Order: sequence, then C-alpha cells, then structure tokens
Amino acid sequence: MNIQIWGTKKCNDTKKAERFFKEHNIKFQFIDLKEKEMSKGELNSVVSSVGSVMDMVNTEAKDKDTVALIQYIADEDKFDKLLENQQIIKTPVVRNGKQATLGYQPDVWKKWE
Repeated sequence: MNIQIWGTKKCNDTKKAERFFKEHNIKFQFIDLKEKEMSKGELNSVVSSVGSVMDMVNTEAKDKDTVALIQYIADEDKFDKLLENQQIIKTPVVRNGKQATLGYQPDVWKKWE
C-alpha cells in the first residue's frame, strides 16, 4: 500500500486518520494542504475516485464565499475553482493508489489492508 494523507495539522479527522494508520503499522505520507496543494492530476484522480467535485467540498469550510461560489458556478468550471481554492476540500483526503476517501473512514481503510 502507498498511503497518502492530505490534510492540515489542525484538523481532528486528519489526526485520527494518522493515528489509525500508525496503530495498524501502515506507513503513510502526510501532506499538509497549507504547505503543498494537490496537483491537477492528483485532484483529478481523487475526484474520479470519490464521485464529483461537489463531493469534495466541505460546506462547513471557513471560506463561505468560495463554498457558495463553487456551488453556483457552471459544472465545467467547478474543478478549476476547486484546484485554485483547496482550503475548502473535506479533509483528510486519504489516497491508496487510485482509491481515495474523504473524511475519517476507517471501515473503508480496513478493506485496503
């Protein structure tokens, strides 16, 4: 397994995800979204795994203006807007190759083992 956890150091669900993989002795790479954002290819891979751009949006994000904007712009523009504004992505984003999850989902991660 090649686990990547995208999140922020202050996010409690990200901390719980890190703890889950440590407890299961699974090596992972943590990437802080505040320091390094996802590339277009990485974001595209996650979107195709989880369903849609709107599935990735944290409607409770602090940046309410961007959340509102992305909800109402044309579908073909949503991906680019999310790429520009990754602070509104639900965290953690946990990737295992082509598979990905949003939020704390230990039941899904157990199936990856």
